[in-house]
Amino acid sequence: MSTNSKKEQLAINTLRTLTIDAVEKASSGHMGLPLGAASMAYTLWNRHLKINPEDPQWFNRDRFVLSAGHGSMLLYGLLHLSGFNVSKKDLQEFRSFNSKTPGHPEWEQTEGVEVTTGPLGQGISMAVGMALAEEKLADTINEEQNQLIDHYTYVLCGDGDLMEGVSHEAISFAGHLQLGKLIVLYDSNQSSLDAALEQSFSDNIQEKFEAVHWQHLLVEDGQNIEEIDKALCQAKETNQPTVIEVKTTIGYGLPKIAGTSDAHSDPVEEEDAKKAKENLGWEYDTPFTIPEEAYEAFSDLKSRGKRLKEKWEQDYSALKQNNPEKIQILEDFLQQKLPEDWSEIFNELSFKEGMLATRTASHKILNALSTHIPQLIGGAADVSSSTKATIDNSSAITASDFSGKNIYFGVREFGMTAIANGLALHHFLPFVSTYFIFSDYMKPAIRLAALMGLPVTHVFSHDSIAVGKDGPTHQPVEQLAAFRSMPNLQVTRPADGNETAAAWKLALEIE
Repeated sequence: MSTNSKKEQLAINTLRTLTIDAVEKASSGHMGLPLGAASMAYTLWNRHLKINPEDPQWFNRDRFVLSAGHGSMLLYGLLHLSGFNVSKKDLQEFRSFNSKTPGHPEWEQTEGVEVTTGPLGQGISMAVGMALAEEKLADTINEEQNQLIDHYTYVLCGDGDLMEGVSHEAISFAGHLQLGKLIVLYDSNQSSLDAALEQSFSDNIQEKFEAVHWQHLLVEDGQNIEEIDKALCQAKETNQPTVIEVKTTIGYGLPKIAGTSDAHSDPVEEEDAKKAKENLGWEYDTPFTIPEEAYEAFSDLKSRGKRLKEKWEQDYSALKQNNPEKIQILEDFLQQKLPEDWSEIFNELSFKEGMLATRTASHKILNALSTHIPQLIGGAADVSSSTKATIDNSSAITASDFSGKNIYFGVREFGMTAIANGLALHHFLPFVSTYFIFSDYMKPAIRLAALMGLPVTHVFSHDSIAVGKDGPTHQPVEQLAAFRSMPNLQVTRPADGNETAAAWKLALEIE
């Protein structure tokens, strides 16, 4: 039974009614998730999330990833009530062309949106990359008396996210590295678009996550913010990544269809929208009404974010005085700034002596670059000995040691690429590698990187039918044409060492 205060419940229902009004006005959209998950989202943002709407790009903010991107109106409502640059007019333009409130969240189109999501499974996978970046930077920058890098990555995901194969790859990887600053809120509403979830999905979520070294917590009443708050507090007390399974009702409040797959998406028409508001105890008739008390409910978030940012700036100044070298490294990360003389590295490389495989040339170039560019980090999908995508003078990242720059992604091509996108969103310059034929597994994540303009370098080897002995399954035929047709993706196919060097230089120069 919910024990939420009147003001808290009003704020939660404001998020719900804004969704109802926006979907009805747009004549399209998804009510189901926002109506069911509003309480958990409110609890996270109001009581835990460390952000500063006055400075949305403050580096030590927590990251919130709406992996179930179809529930975007929930995020837009949160951003508006929290004081981000998302106006009521923007909410009224939901799903309109060129609006700040598109049907799925778009990075850099809407202030406060951390990542482009929509293709299910990729949001949670990119969040793994963000959490890895936080651990890596904390290892690089922090000192015993000054924990300058200290923030969480939160995810709100649904059943569909956890059905997608890429999420399995990323979840396994996160558990292996024990990314304890990663917390996933799982909207467990037992429904998918086509039918009740039992028709397609019967995984034991607890056993599934615990098998890959996650902590699993269960909240039985997804409308009770005290229970949700308790679980979030508990999630912060472990070094394991945590999934909080929150039992909810899809389309909470909708007449006739709440709790069914029919509540997933689409408008419900005026009479049912009115009845839904009555079921929620909503007392206002005018669409897009936002009571002043709803804004007041988010005042703690604003004051908390401002206070924590001021404290962080003090810690930043202290570290700058005591260890200016570390602050310079951090500033280079934040600006994704390369050393002034970085391109001179190529003048020192020579590929005149005889035949040299381009993957071997790439290895030589990568190692020369890594000495000068701390943001460069990455690895391969279990084929680094063949693609040569390794940094020789560095160790591999492990659960107990994040000081290295090599990442053993394992045989997780799709997950690897999505994780690299998360690293890039967190100011790294990641590279990933495998055989060109396996780019088929990676293409959806490469497409998202292209959409966001992320500086991720994909290094492919064995790129022609000349592979021969491995047979037709390992011989790329249509892959090159497919990537050359992808907007905003720079494709180079070097033929020798000098062209490989030019390709690397081009990759690092692209903004």
